[in-house]
Amino acid sequence: MRQKTSIFISMVLCFCLLWGSTIPVKAAPASLTSLTFDMDYYYNTYPDLQAALGYDYNSLYQHYLNSGLAEGRSGSAEFNCLVYRNNYPDLQAAFGNDYRAYCVHYENYGKAEGRIAAGDGMALSVTEAAPVNTPIGSYSTAYNPNISRAVNIALAASRINGVVIQPGESFSFNQTILPRTAANGYVEANVIVNKRYVLGTGGGICQVSSTLYAAMLTAGLPATERHPHSLDVGYIPAGMDATISGNTLDLKFTNIFAEPIQIQAAADQGTLTISLYKL
Repeated sequence: MRQKTSIFISMVLCFCLLWGSTIPVKAAPASLTSLTFDMDYYYNTYPDLQAALGYDYNSLYQHYLNSGLAEGRSGSAEFNCLVYRNNYPDLQAAFGNDYRAYCVHYENYGKAEGRIAAGDGMALSVTEAAPVNTPIGSYSTAYNPNISRAVNIALAASRINGVVIQPGESFSFNQTILPRTAANGYVEANVIVNKRYVLGTGGGICQVSSTLYAAMLTAGLPATERHPHSLDVGYIPAGMDATISGNTLDLKFTNIFAEPIQIQAAADQGTLTISLYKL
């Protein structure tokens, strides 16, 4: 009986390998799935994670908690944290940018309440996000869409887009856009190091932080932390730039208004526009 079972399993495995030789589809045990995280779905949806992390539950789940939620990756076919956050202002008011809290809420209450959390969080439009009321500041800068730094500009802009900051709450640009690594989607481009331009992963993200800082200035929103570049940059006037470096140099502000404010950022065909709204 054991021999027959072994032969049958071997035949099934061979068939699966042949059938799926071009697409790495795997299935996780049912015990490793939940409403907000399905290992099988997460692995098979994102090829970059297959290459970087392999088919390992702990690695994939930790990536989802520490990076995937904020990146707008869907943890399951029915749950995307950014979609869930942007669809419901009451949840934004309660949880802010505590992404894990949205998962807990959906598991315990949201699903039963019929709330919608499916979709692509990286593709949300302004009309799909929380209702926008009053514009308070905006600024645009130009960039070359045909060079590598454009990838980093678009990625950093997408990660601050739609973020809501409650009254008295602080915002960190550095934390919001995630570490500048290949695993987080960033590519090599020119960065300033010791007053020289050299190649570095994430070059271009300072144009996003600088454009945000300029929008803050037009909104009368002071920075609690801001650092100028060591060299002049061509995309924004002197004194309006804000450099970001590792975990040491950041752009931060606190919402001084009585209402929540939302960041809207879009990088489209060589124009980066960042606007701030009171909700």
